[in-house]
Amino acid sequence: MKSLSLLLTILSPALGAPVIPPPGPDGKYTLTAEGIRAQFIPHAATITNLFVEDRDGVERDIVVGFDNVSDYVVNAPGHYGAVPGRYTGRIGNARYTMDGVTYNSEKNEGNNTLHSGLNGWGYRAFDVVALSENSITFSIHDAGNSSMGMPGDVDGFITYTLKHKTWRVKMTATAPQHKTPLMLTQHTYWNLDAFSNPDTDLILNHTYHMPFSQRLLEPDPNVLPTGKIVDIPVGDINDFWSAPKLIGADRDNPLWKGNCGTASGCEGYNHCWVVDKPESKCDEPVATLSSTWSGIKVDIHTDEVGMQVYSCYWSGGDMPIKKTQGGPGAATNGFVKSSGCVALEPQDWVDGINHPEWGRNQFYGPGETYVWEATYRFSTL
Repeated sequence: MKSLSLLLTILSPALGAPVIPPPGPDGKYTLTAEGIRAQFIPHAATITNLFVEDRDGVERDIVVGFDNVSDYVVNAPGHYGAVPGRYTGRIGNARYTMDGVTYNSEKNEGNNTLHSGLNGWGYRAFDVVALSENSITFSIHDAGNSSMGMPGDVDGFITYTLKHKTWRVKMTATAPQHKTPLMLTQHTYWNLDAFSNPDTDLILNHTYHMPFSQRLLEPDPNVLPTGKIVDIPVGDINDFWSAPKLIGADRDNPLWKGNCGTASGCEGYNHCWVVDKPESKCDEPVATLSSTWSGIKVDIHTDEVGMQVYSCYWSGGDMPIKKTQGGPGAATNGFVKSSGCVALEPQDWVDGINHPEWGRNQFYGPGETYVWEATYRFSTL
């Protein structure tokens, strides 16, 4: 109720809702706090830039994106720094059944729906409803069936807050009229070297660790969950739980090619790991990404039960890095190559609406509130 009261205070003219100032000349809203600076735009409630200092005190922009705000609209299918919704990830065969009724969603990835289709939240403009030096709140009213096969209106709020070397994200959504699928995430693409490393512009040198993820949603050849949840043996190509490991550690493993989709030959990772974090470990991060070159480390804290990891195999080398990245002596050719970034997406289990045997609640209706929270804490090695 406290959060609802805050939102009503923000939105109600009778309560003196503040006038939101316009973004900067570059079209971006800038937030600052000690040791961290970030920029955001209303399109898809997107983070465009995130600056932290490396071990030498040099400020680095460590997220993939564009210099020009208009490029986020043109390149919306990539969901760079965006909030996909109202249902993130894939819906197998573009259909699902809810309360005995089968719904057909839009096919925009072969026979499947990805991120709710071509009018999902990643393609939409949000409103800015609150703004301070270190926090911004975006809102969206998503009319029923504006994304095909998604019944009922949804009201969503995305709040980004910066504190000392920390980025906090809270998302809430309600469906006041009709039960509907709800699952969100923050779709940030990371390169902790900011494409400035003189030896490589890839993330294969980044170290990754998911200590509570000993299980994986088994993918079929098209990266849809089969329904099986499999254990990950120590030393397996998908083992990031037993010890921290370079993302590219298994690049010479014959299983590397096709590991993220045998039908497409995708190399690397595009999987949903299960997060089994016990209550006794609630203060520990579910994932840690770091670079020994820059010394930048990010710890991700969340109570989401899944982590989608995509190592950017399909980046084709035609997307330019930002002017805030690269620099003299850097290995980059000025473009984001295959394996040049990694997306880490805390979320519920992919396509859970088609796997009732998992027991995941991914349908929300009147009187219910969907909540997603994650905290990203930055430090140096």
